[in-house]
Amino acid sequence: MLPATMTAISITGAGGPEVLKPELRPVPQPRAGEVLIKVAYAGINRHDCSQRKRGFGPKGATDIPGLEVAGEIVAVGADVARWKVGDRACVLVSGGGYAQYCLALESLLLPIPAGYDLKQAASLPEAMFTAWFNIFHLGRLVSGEWLLVHGGSSGVGAIAIQLGRLAGAKVITTAGSAAKCDACLKLGAQHAINYKAADFVAEVKQATGGRGVDVILDMVGGQYAKRNLEAIANDGRLVHIASSSEFSVPLSAVAAKRAIVTASQMRPLPLEKKRAVTDDLLERVWPHLGSRIDAVIDSVFPLEQAAQSHARMESSAHIGKIVLEVAHP
Repeated sequence: MLPATMTAISITGAGGPEVLKPELRPVPQPRAGEVLIKVAYAGINRHDCSQRKRGFGPKGATDIPGLEVAGEIVAVGADVARWKVGDRACVLVSGGGYAQYCLALESLLLPIPAGYDLKQAASLPEAMFTAWFNIFHLGRLVSGEWLLVHGGSSGVGAIAIQLGRLAGAKVITTAGSAAKCDACLKLGAQHAINYKAADFVAEVKQATGGRGVDVILDMVGGQYAKRNLEAIANDGRLVHIASSSEFSVPLSAVAAKRAIVTASQMRPLPLEKKRAVTDDLLERVWPHLGSRIDAVIDSVFPLEQAAQSHARMESSAHIGKIVLEVAHP
């Protein structure tokens, strides 16, 4: 029998990591098309930190942060046909992950990859969805092209490097230290640029014979606008996953390269697009997990130490994903 209440992390007000506090909440009940997951691990993402700083989430969504979980299905709603109680899964959710129980849509559930544990699985959904949608749906990367990943040692960056190589692309990445660059090279990047010690535009031009890269995945924001356009090839695609700053360059700089400049946010992405990404991942990525693509875990914190996990995220010292471990009585 399910308990009536659960421990969840509450954002008690806008502010720093210290505003994250555990509290008791009612265990949610699945509606049609939903399942209830007994959470074993939940992933930490930059979006969670942004939500905490604002002190609230999107209108109509749960105020409990957390966009990805892994665990066991313990209840199913009406019309759920492909999954049953007792199945283990990982999933992208619209919030609620920092809790002992979390609702998820059946259509977005992903099986635990062979040879993976729940901790590794919890590190996959948000990074996978973000990297795949932006690199392939928006960036239209194909085999033989050059991909530049900014922040290659981040959770999304580590997956993006590996997905690029899986697709047959040549990958360049930027990172903020020699150790982070080494980690990116081990993940399959052909060139890793310490942006604190070198000009990434010059390095990109040298690596590509002066041509530039075909796709840029940018998680830095508008401050790289001019330099990204200098580093991109003709007909290149510049895809942003950070939307907290202004993108300001002369249109002539875009026109000169015939560049496509775009951006996305994963949480408000329409459900049909998320379902399309789910299908892509199951068909084209999941068979390669554990062989050509690996989970990269930086650190694990107990659920009650969500504040410390956010402090770790915001220090930018991490390499790979930070996850929360969720205990149950």
